[in-house]
Amino acid sequence: MSAESGVAGWLRAVSRTAGARLRPGSLSRLVSRLHRKLDLLSRRMDHLRDEGVRRERQSVAVDKGTQILLALKYRELAASGVTLPFKEVEFRNFSQSGEDGILLYLFSLVGTTNRRAVEICAGTGFESICANLITQHGWHALLVDGNDRNVSQGVRFFAEHPDSCLNGPVYVNSWVDRDNVNDLLLDHGFEGEIDLLAVDIDGIDYWLWEAITAISPRVVVVEVNMTMADASVTVPYSPDFEARWVSLADGVAAAGPAPGGATRSDYFSRYVVYTGASLPAFVKLARRKGYRLVGTNSIGFNAIFLRDDVGVEYFPEVSAESCINHSVGAHSPRAVARLGEFAWEEV
Repeated sequence: MSAESGVAGWLRAVSRTAGARLRPGSLSRLVSRLHRKLDLLSRRMDHLRDEGVRRERQSVAVDKGTQILLALKYRELAASGVTLPFKEVEFRNFSQSGEDGILLYLFSLVGTTNRRAVEICAGTGFESICANLITQHGWHALLVDGNDRNVSQGVRFFAEHPDSCLNGPVYVNSWVDRDNVNDLLLDHGFEGEIDLLAVDIDGIDYWLWEAITAISPRVVVVEVNMTMADASVTVPYSPDFEARWVSLADGVAAAGPAPGGATRSDYFSRYVVYTGASLPAFVKLARRKGYRLVGTNSIGFNAIFLRDDVGVEYFPEVSAESCINHSVGAHSPRAVARLGEFAWEEV
C-alpha cells in the first residue's frame, strides 16, 4: 500500500466518523487514530527520502563512457610525454574527495592485472574508494567494515545497483587489527598480487598496513593525519583504538568518536582528530615495504603509493613536504599544539 492510498483511506474513515453521532470517548479515539496515521505517514516519507538519496548515489556524475574516453586521452597525452598533476584529474562519483578521478588516471597509465581490490573500513560502500571501480569498471573487491549497519546498507546498495547486482563485492563485517588482518584476507580468497589496497580506519592505519603480508597491492591509498605533517609519528598500537575529536577551543576536553554538532564543514575550524599516522611516517613504512609516494588528493588527507615496479616512467616519487596543502586549517599552529598534547609514537 502506498503512502497516498493510506492517507486516502484515513480521510474516508474520518469522513464516516464525522458523519456519525459522537459517543463518549469517540473523539479521543479519533485523535489517537490520527496520531498513529501521521506517524505511519512520517515513517513512510522518511523511507522515501532515504530511498531517494540512495538512488541518487546510483547515478554517477562521470559515467562509464566518459571515463573510457578520459582513459584514452590520458594514454595519448602520456605517449607524447605529458603527465598531469592529480588535482587536474580529480572527480568524485563515490569517493569522499577526488580519488575516483585519481585512480582512473593512475590505472589508465599503469594498467591493471586482475582488477581486484581490498578496502578496509569501506563504510556503507556508496562513499568509498572502490565503488566507482566496482560499478563502472567491473572490479571485484573485498570490502570490510566493523559496523554491521554500514555493511547491511552497503550490501543493499551494490545488490540494487544495476552495474553490480550480479557480481558485487564481498562485504565482511569485522573489526580489523594487525593480528587478524591477514587471516581475514586469506579466508575470503584475497592473496598475492592485487591492484588496489585502501586503508582508512581512523586509527591504527599505520600498524595495519605494516602487518599486511597476504597481499601485494600495486597501488595503496591510505588516510593520513594531516596535522602532524612535520613529524614521523603514529598513534600507539591498540587493537581497540578509537579516534578522538579534539576541540580547538581553550578548556574543552577531547570528545569521543563524534562530538555533537560537528560537521565536515567545520572539521578543521573547530576540531582536529587524534588518530592515524603522519605522512612522513607512512613514507618511511612504504619505503620499507617497497613503495613510493606519488601524491595525495588536493586536500591532502589521502596519500597514494605505487609499488616500486609499477608506473615508474609516469609517476616518480614525490616528497611528503610537496604534498602539504597549507590552506587547510589542519595545519594551523593551534591544531598542531592541541594534537601535540596526546601520545604519539615516533617511527
